[in-house]
Order: sequence, then C-alpha cells, then structure tokens
Amino acid sequence: MSFWICRTCAVEHAEKVDVCRICADERQWVPAEGQQWTSLDELAADGYRVEVAELEPDLYGVSSVPGTGIGQQAKVVRTAAGNLLWDPLGFLDDDAVRQVRALGEVRAIAASHPHMFGVQVEWSRALGGVPVLVAEADLEWVARPDPAIRPWSGRTEVLPGVTLAQPGGHFPGSAVAHWAAGAEGRGVLLSGDTIFANPDRTSVSFMRSYPNRIPLSAAVVERVTRYVEDFAFDRLYSNFTNAIDADARAVVRRSADRHIGWVRGDFDHLT
Repeated sequence: MSFWICRTCAVEHAEKVDVCRICADERQWVPAEGQQWTSLDELAADGYRVEVAELEPDLYGVSSVPGTGIGQQAKVVRTAAGNLLWDPLGFLDDDAVRQVRALGEVRAIAASHPHMFGVQVEWSRALGGVPVLVAEADLEWVARPDPAIRPWSGRTEVLPGVTLAQPGGHFPGSAVAHWAAGAEGRGVLLSGDTIFANPDRTSVSFMRSYPNRIPLSAAVVERVTRYVEDFAFDRLYSNFTNAIDADARAVVRRSADRHIGWVRGDFDHLT
C-alpha cells in the first residue's frame, strides 16, 4: 500500500498517523470511535464506484457511490484547450479514470480547500501526471507530498476562460474557480464551500466550520463577497449537488448582507 485514506474526510496520506490533522482541526471532526483508515482496494472491494453526470453543457459532476469521506461532488470543466478537475474525489478506479478521460484531457487538478483534497495525487498519476494546484497558504495541509503539486496564490488562469481565485475565508487559501463560458456565457462560479449554496437554492452561507457551526466575521464575509463580485456569474455550484441556478451574483450579495446583519446584531429583536 503506497498511501492511506482517512475514512472521515477521504484525504490521502503518505503514511498512517495517530489522527488525521484535517479532521482534528476545529473545522472538521474525528469519529467517536477514533481515527479510521482505508485504501482504494478496500473501498473498491466494498462496492464503491464513480458516476459522471452532465450538469450543463461542458460541465460534469463526478460522484462516488456511496459517497467517500465528506462526500463532495467533483466537477470537470471542459474547454477546447483541455479540462479542469475541481474538488477531486477521495476514490477512483480504472472505470472512473476512463469516464473522466472520455470527457477530454485533464490539464489541471485543483481543490477549493484542504477538505476537498481527496486523493488528488492519485488522480494526477492516473491521468498522466497532471499538475495539482494547491493554494500556497494551504500547503501545510498536504499529507501526501508529490512533485505534481504546484503552489499558487492570488489569481491564475489555468485554462482560457477558467480562472482560479483565492478569496480565503473558510481556509486562508480557500479558492473558487470562475468559468466565463458557463451558463450559456453568463458565467459560472465553482465555489466549493468557500461560498456554500444552501438547500433553499436561493441563498448561500459563509462559515469557518460547517459541521461545527463556526461562523465567519462580518468583515471576512464582506471581503470574500467583494472579491468574487469582480467576476460575472449567473450560476453557482458548491462542492455537493447544491447550486444557485440563476442570479447567483446577486444571491451572494443578499446572503452576505443577511449574514453581516445577523452577526452585527441587526436582527436580535427576532430572537
């Protein structure tokens, strides 16, 4: 076995440790029964598989069934110059690689933040040594170093019309991917849970920890919102199946103003 996978977050580790550092952090959690490890072979033997579904033209959702770790849905953005694999899963097998390859050549792999690293190095190796872009501010969370990992910061155009940008918030390096051609040219923001699409499909959330309910401050929410307002986008996809189908840029602003109002105390009379 060349690497191990934390069962709780599905992030790859070069070796077993007493506890996964990502899960021990206040933004995540360790099961009551303690740290548990698994492997690709074990997951495959347990019946895990990968499904690919079109979300809109040239955008695909990649999911493991059942969900591994946190259970994110990875995304593949397809362009004429190659593809981006975003928020890679914590599982793959030969069929998963075949399905992703069938969409075109993956030119880069990137995660919105460390919870979404998955088995990013293994995806890179399976896809021919594709660069794995990791925000410089979050390099300390990489538990399986590899020459494929390339640090970045600020903004970088990974493919024509596809830009990685780092508003921070959830993690210092928390990133979004802006796809200018998405939503029939109106723009798409792949936000991970830097900005999380809520189940009501009409609002988003900003949190330091989602499972442990730790909010971000008003100042940080305003900073993140202003940062992404530099981009034109009508649709937003978070790191699960949640999405804001239309008017997403305005939804982000309204949700930010609501969050800021609540943490400032504007609505205390409702409590």
